[in-house]
Amino acid sequence: MHILTQIFVALVAVEHLYILWLEMFMWTKPLGRKTFSSFPSDLFEKTKALAANQGLYNGFLAAGLIWSLLIQDPFWSSKVAIFFTSCVAIAGIYGAASAMKKIFFTQALPALITLAFLLFL
Repeated sequence: MHILTQIFVALVAVEHLYILWLEMFMWTKPLGRKTFSSFPSDLFEKTKALAANQGLYNGFLAAGLIWSLLIQDPFWSSKVAIFFTSCVAIAGIYGAASAMKKIFFTQALPALITLAFLLFL
């Protein structure tokens, strides 16, 4: 993979590690409540386990992206990165359609840009 593409893949991975942290560990804390401010405040405690589960899935996406950066074979490295970046993009598009439009810009768009780099560089 091209170095610029690796940087984009790493940034998307870091973003999803951050989302993991927010959803698994900060969900009921002030930072979690501030980050997810459109969520009804009375539901944070009740949905703590659901949010942690969501966070875990974001961690799996990040793990896949990090794995793609560690693969020595350029062909397989890019294929694994394409797969996990596509998963992130699809999750972001679905989240934007079903939950908040903002998710498209914070999650799907960075993944789509990274995917374009992966496919065209």
